[in-house]
Amino acid sequence: MSIPDPRTVARLSVVGPGRVGRAAALAFTAAGYAVSGPSGRGEPVAEADAVLLCVPDREIGAVAAALRGRGALLGHTSGATPLAGSGVDFGLHPLRSFAGAEGADAFAGVGCAVAGVSPQALRTAEELARAVGGTPFEVADDQRAGYHAAASIASNFLVTLEAAAERVAAASGLPADFRAHLAPLVRGTVENWAAHGPRAALTGPIARGDEETVHRQREAVAARAPELLALFDELSDRTRALVRSEETPA
Repeated sequence: MSIPDPRTVARLSVVGPGRVGRAAALAFTAAGYAVSGPSGRGEPVAEADAVLLCVPDREIGAVAAALRGRGALLGHTSGATPLAGSGVDFGLHPLRSFAGAEGADAFAGVGCAVAGVSPQALRTAEELARAVGGTPFEVADDQRAGYHAAASIASNFLVTLEAAAERVAAASGLPADFRAHLAPLVRGTVENWAAHGPRAALTGPIARGDEETVHRQREAVAARAPELLALFDELSDRTRALVRSEETPA
């Protein structure tokens, strides 16, 4: 049995008391690190082996510049910000959404995009990810914009779609709590996609070739939520293209 390499980080400072910063402080404390923070704007940052910046992207450069020269490795938790020009040594972006009430297991089983300006910095990012139960995978600077776009489509845009579904349901006179009935459908769809891939997970009238039903759906959207008609049409077209694709189900 292989013996894990000893940790290169013992003390960790977390900067930024937002959702990610609070979750990170809890997770790394539970993993056995001596954690300081999360510190807020204007508060002192304790000496540490590594400092994790959980701050808005626009603030990373200024905060990193203020902390540079203290001997600690600096890292950020941004998905979109490249390392080049950011002033940090490593990146550690957990690929999940944070609502603000996460516990110490917030990173368990979560993919973590890591990067480093040096082998040591990359190892530190990988070490930190694994320590809190995450699965590190490397993302280069020239991949980062596409990586973050994929994450936004999968997460942020999904919420936008569910809001559109609620809007159409409400405009059709369905109960105000109809979200509770949609939620199991969404969860099941996501689980099918995760297990089998998009082509195999696709159901509904377009997948069956039932364009008459699709036409009736379109008329309902046009009558009750016309601001969503362009979205409905674009998604219908993309779904037809998926049906026509020759993708092999996973």
